[in-house]
Amino acid sequence: MTNLSDLVSNSSSHTADITATGTLPNGASVILKADGTIEAVDAVLTSIPASIPAGNETVFYSEDAEYTSISFDPNNAGKFVVCYQDDTNSGYGTAIVGTVSGTSISFGSEYVFNSNDTYYPVVSFDPNLAGKFVVCYRDHNNSGYGMAIVGTVSGTSISFGSAAAFSSTSCGDISISFDPNNAGKFVVCYRDGTNSGYGTAIVGTVSGTSISFGSAAVFNSGITYYTSVAFDPNNAGKFVVCYRDFSNSHYGTACVGTVSGTSISFGSEVIFQTSNWWSTTNNAVAFDPNTAGKFVVCCADTGDGYYGKIYVGTISGTSITFGSQILFNGSNNATHMSVAFNPDTANELVVCYKDGGNSSYGTVIVGTVSGTSISFGSEFIFNAAASDNNFVFFDPSTAGQFVVCYKDYGNSNYGTAIVGQLDAQAVATNLTSDNFIGVSTDAYVDGETATITLPGGVSTNQSGLTAGSTYYVQADGTLATTPSDPSVEVGKAVTPTTLLLKGL
Repeated sequence: MTNLSDLVSNSSSHTADITATGTLPNGASVILKADGTIEAVDAVLTSIPASIPAGNETVFYSEDAEYTSISFDPNNAGKFVVCYQDDTNSGYGTAIVGTVSGTSISFGSEYVFNSNDTYYPVVSFDPNLAGKFVVCYRDHNNSGYGMAIVGTVSGTSISFGSAAAFSSTSCGDISISFDPNNAGKFVVCYRDGTNSGYGTAIVGTVSGTSISFGSAAVFNSGITYYTSVAFDPNNAGKFVVCYRDFSNSHYGTACVGTVSGTSISFGSEVIFQTSNWWSTTNNAVAFDPNTAGKFVVCCADTGDGYYGKIYVGTISGTSITFGSQILFNGSNNATHMSVAFNPDTANELVVCYKDGGNSSYGTVIVGTVSGTSISFGSEFIFNAAASDNNFVFFDPSTAGQFVVCYKDYGNSNYGTAIVGQLDAQAVATNLTSDNFIGVSTDAYVDGETATITLPGGVSTNQSGLTAGSTYYVQADGTLATTPSDPSVEVGKAVTPTTLLLKGL
């Protein structure tokens, strides 16, 4: 076999004649059904109704859970990590893997990432490195240093690299965000306790299981509390940090940061909350991944009855503009809040919080952004008991689905998680990881005997391929050079019309 013609002439044995179910287009990817017939790979949209909560509460930590933080692995459907302070184990920093199946959650074993009293642990997955996440925290027994460590998830197991200091001074109010447009790059924001409490940020770089840091940069030359940071996924290297500026009447303030290599520069500070003294606490910021430059920040207005307020922000270059304040829990106080955008539906977000006007129940509300305004629906109770340390995160691999983690005062303060579901359109495909059988050699109708090119054979009835590229079947039966879910490799293109199917 010395050329393409030899390859094609020797591939005739890699075919089979099988009865078709439904219509098979010419050159279609096909699957083998349980009844022995074949059909084309296809996908249909199915409607998923909203359900909040959608499943039952699941305990991940059967003790008093403090400083909980959650992040989903965008490269591993249904997998997330929760980090927390283990009060019954000397306050050690601990992590655990959660797995969502349908509307149920199961958890693996606990893994210690810091064998010291651990404050403010925050976790974030790198969207560009499957299974890799970073935890940042204050090591209370090590002079309060700010530390970071890389974790790697395999199944429900976690392994950790060595910890690296991002702040060799006492620090607090830590927040972390990965740059989705720059693999291995993240930013940590914190209060620098030995530099007058200034708001400070630093770039971290992950290499394998190690972390290196650039130089620290001050974003607020005043005492800084309640920092929250998020990258704009549609604007490479740009992030927003929100905080309470103690040195400026405690006003809620934000600024744009720009990462270049391991350096950070900041735009001007912009005040979003000025209504009252001691005005802003529990800041939480999130970007809409479907709308470039658009984000929200929610907070409790301590000068106005701790009312839950939210602002729509827009970045342009290094500038921020804010819309008017919007009440999402306007007649009651709201604390321990978190906010996240639905990656599958533009402008849709979820806020979770402790509703002080309703027995401090854990509560969720869904909002829709329009310009600089937000409209909200009804509140949903996810925990009919006092609920602290609430943290919400969407599973980017499952349409409309999110998880809330919290400290459940109604169940001995146990660390608990629950699934919520928004209205969604999900793609249902008949392709699995092991039912792909080959490619049709022609067009066939239902019930007709179809000749199929099997793995190891050559399909000569394709179009638009790039020679030398590896192709994968997509959920709708088309071919692409990137894997879908499930990941099924078809083969390698030899010419624009010829595909060498991968052998078994």
